[in-house]
Amino acid sequence: MAASLGRFSGLFGRSLASRGRLYSASAHAEHGSAARTWKILTFVVALPGVAVCMLNAYLKAQHHEPPPEFVPYEHLRIRSKKFPWGDGTKSLFHNPHVNPLPTGYEESDHSEH
Repeated sequence: MAASLGRFSGLFGRSLASRGRLYSASAHAEHGSAARTWKILTFVVALPGVAVCMLNAYLKAQHHEPPPEFVPYEHLRIRSKKFPWGDGTKSLFHNPHVNPLPTGYEESDHSEH
């Protein structure tokens, strides 16, 4: 019985070692196919997606629309104290084309359109 147990453990041990080698080989093959898949996805999906987004942004930049009419709502653009930069009325990321001041849009930018 001891001999058969030894023989069984020897077979079992070798099969584990060979399984490990097989798993490492298949894992290496899986990494290669995964890299190929991501490379294909990059060129087929990601780059054309970025190109379409860039085209959309460019075409929207070419189409100038006047800003919407300013309505001085009391609950919007409340300034309890001045901003610590510039003249104190413009927010940090102020865009004169889309962000009105509490008194309305800046007049100098409307003359450019």
